[in-house]
Amino acid sequence: MKTYKIHLIRHGITDANLEGRYIGIRTDLPLCPSSVRELKLLNETGGYPEIGALYTSPMLRCKQTAAILFPGFEAKEIDELAEYDFGEFEGKTAEQLEVNESYLEWTSGKIPSPPGGESSTDFIKRQALGINLIVRDMMDNNVRESAVIMHGGAIMMLLGNCAVPRKHSVEWTSEPGHGYSILITPSLYHSSGILEVYDVI
Repeated sequence: MKTYKIHLIRHGITDANLEGRYIGIRTDLPLCPSSVRELKLLNETGGYPEIGALYTSPMLRCKQTAAILFPGFEAKEIDELAEYDFGEFEGKTAEQLEVNESYLEWTSGKIPSPPGGESSTDFIKRQALGINLIVRDMMDNNVRESAVIMHGGAIMMLLGNCAVPRKHSVEWTSEPGHGYSILITPSLYHSSGILEVYDVI
């Protein structure tokens, strides 16, 4: 039975990340210079897998990371892997929002989404659809191993809901340029949606 390996890798950071701002699908920022240097160093030191295909979120920070870590590969953009929609909280810090009643309700779980934003449930479904498209593309093109450059929060939410071993989402954090390797067995995946995590990048 064929299995497929997919390496989920978090993109580098932006200046807004350093400032602690909620930066989602509405703000398409480039990597900050220090992150570019760090990613180039990671690539030079090796350790990244040999892949047959490269996929990325359509956000600039992901596309730039893909080009640095896997030079020479043409990344396929998967729109469904775009970052979360923070709605009215976009671009703001937690400190700026700490007196906002809707923010307090959202962070405490009393409301499902930021005003004008996306619910966690819809976000997870969208990310899972993106992985489905990648698995199908790999099968159609006989690619057995690929890398996906995506957002840290997306990795956390996806694995927290679909991965084995079972862990809470916050336990699936990753540093920029790092992530997790998953093993896909098509029959099991298509029947249950389970992603088997077998290594750390």
